[in-house]
Amino acid sequence: MTLLERLNTSDRFASGIGAQLVEIREGYARTELTVEKRHLNAAGVCQGGVIYTLADLAFAGVCNCHGTLTLGVNTSISFMKSALLGEKIIAEATEVLDHHKLPYCDIKVRNAQGDILAGMTGLGYRTRKDYEFDALM
Repeated sequence: MTLLERLNTSDRFASGIGAQLVEIREGYARTELTVEKRHLNAAGVCQGGVIYTLADLAFAGVCNCHGTLTLGVNTSISFMKSALLGEKIIAEATEVLDHHKLPYCDIKVRNAQGDILAGMTGLGYRTRKDYEFDALM
């Protein structure tokens, strides 16, 4: 099983809302989701938790691509623009620091037009456990 397949099936919450990891390579991961009615908040725009979950799945992909189970220990997200019903939203995570214990990542969430919807930073913690997969994709 590839890392992409493993994360798409094992992260039940992310898959349950329709978030999908679509690309992963060393130091980079990309996720996508199309905003549906079920994702809207009381203001009629995409719930921030949906955007966060999409970014968090990309964060998981990039942090775990080295084969060591890595968990998020600190994240910070800033919302800059709303996502609307029917919009495809994309999160791209880039590993800024591949530290042996505390990797650091930058995640941007955009709409299909390239507008930045949210920016997130993430600090991971690399455990001593292997995270096995056959290939990244």
